[in-house]
Amino acid sequence: MTPMRWRPSLKRAMGRGIKVLSFDSGVRKDGRMMHLSAANDALIGEKLVQLTQQAIGDSGEIAIVSSTAQATNQNIWIEEIRKVLARPAYKGLKLVSVVYGDEQIDKSYRETQGLFKSYPNLKAIIAPVSMAVPAAAKAVQDEKKIGSVYVTGLGLPSEMAGHVKSGAVKSFAIWNPIDLGYSSIQAASQLIAGKFTGKPGDKVSLGRVGSVVLDANSEAAMAEPFTYDASNVEKFAKIF
Repeated sequence: MTPMRWRPSLKRAMGRGIKVLSFDSGVRKDGRMMHLSAANDALIGEKLVQLTQQAIGDSGEIAIVSSTAQATNQNIWIEEIRKVLARPAYKGLKLVSVVYGDEQIDKSYRETQGLFKSYPNLKAIIAPVSMAVPAAAKAVQDEKKIGSVYVTGLGLPSEMAGHVKSGAVKSFAIWNPIDLGYSSIQAASQLIAGKFTGKPGDKVSLGRVGSVVLDANSEAAMAEPFTYDASNVEKFAKIF
């Protein structure tokens, strides 16, 4: 959904007293009272570095397989990854390369193979795009690097379950659609009940997920991306 498309209709709805909340894909601020996103850029960057460290330990060379060099969200997430890597807690993790699969599975696969040749001591690959993470994991498996190179990133459980089982992936992340739907309903019910109005600084309870505080744009991130691993990936693979 584009931010502008539904704005006129939503403004008319609010003018008639209807409470409007957006989630996941946002609309313009003047077309809703609050927006709930699944996560935010900083949380995504931190989660991906955390999963990398959990997979390989406190030191080692890592690389990123992204989509395109012009992808705004990818570039923001890569910058957030760099910020996290600059912290003392991650000083042993060295980002040696960023390559681009251009939103193609086969190119992402080939770029991963190229990383193996260019960086023989590579320990981990972060793929912050759902198309690249299974491609990178398959390259690890095909090149018989399971156990020496680990892949993590943002992926779909239905596409990643086999790679977790193979050992190419210890864990990966993406938003939990169940939690996002639940949290959105929790926020909507409170908005209807008048427990908050959508102004910056409002605290919104999301039930079992926790609570959030609306920022200057009346937006909030539900939580850090959800972690999927051998303990839960098969369950979620049946859902999405």
